[in-house]
Amino acid sequence: MNGKVPYDPIKDFDPVTIAATTPNVLVVHRSVPANTVNELVGLLRAGSYRNYATPGAGTPSHLSGELFKLALKLDLTAVPFHGGGPLVQSVLGGHTPVAFSSLPPAASMIREGQLRALAVTTAKRVSLLPHVPTLEEAGYPGQEADTPQCILLPAGTPKEIIALLNREILRIIALPDVKEKFAAIGFEPIGTTPEEFAARIKAEVPRWARIVREANIKLD
Repeated sequence: MNGKVPYDPIKDFDPVTIAATTPNVLVVHRSVPANTVNELVGLLRAGSYRNYATPGAGTPSHLSGELFKLALKLDLTAVPFHGGGPLVQSVLGGHTPVAFSSLPPAASMIREGQLRALAVTTAKRVSLLPHVPTLEEAGYPGQEADTPQCILLPAGTPKEIIALLNREILRIIALPDVKEKFAAIGFEPIGTTPEEFAARIKAEVPRWARIVREANIKLD
């Protein structure tokens, strides 16, 4: 998205762990006559809605929206906001009735019934919204995406420091009160090994680079 960046995402960092992740969630204003993803897709194909909101250009939620749009060949324009808060306010006001958002800024509004969540983008349902299906369950496979909370260090960090941080972070995210606080905002504790995190980076970079190219997302 940035053309050239002054670092290599694989060579210049030592991964520690993915501590937690939160799904991206497809939400609509209460006025949208759709209770399922299939019903929303029908409305989109009919031209009832022409755009969708994102918390910003190039954000994980924006990439989820573009993946969905490209896979289904939908005629949709992304409307970027300066963060999740402004996005949620726009959807609540009915200005952009359809949105892809990360879960935390939308969670309370979904629980209160002010926003309708149609699907989450993770591989399995999330504990905060057990009634909301995944996109794959809704009939749209290949849409898995999330917003991970990760810890990286500069390349060349001593292995014992990486191991210590990994061990302590995994211990902390397993604490009951931390799990409770995570769940309240829509975070799912993960706690990968450094090797698992490194493998994800190598797999995700080319996957999302393809979406960025096909959607022609540029930030410079």
